[in-house]
Amino acid sequence: MKVTVRYFAVCRQMFNRDEEDIELPEGAILQDVLDQLKEEKPEISELFETMQMSVNWQYADHETKLSNNDEVALIPPVTGGSPTSC
Repeated sequence: MKVTVRYFAVCRQMFNRDEEDIELPEGAILQDVLDQLKEEKPEISELFETMQMSVNWQYADHETKLSNNDEVALIPPVTGGSPTSC
């Protein structure tokens, strides 16, 4: 099955792309996406505990089951800026 992974903030910089399609076996969970990405960029694992993730615009955790054509978003914590810039 295929899922689309969208990258934000430092994840976008790390992978040098906004999104990509990833092939996964049927019955895959969100952790399978993270494992596959970690093979390409091991340093992404440093973000796993603080990163927000979503599947089809719903917050998700590592055990969330995936389906064909799901959209996964990886949203690391964002730093910088000033309180008055909100």
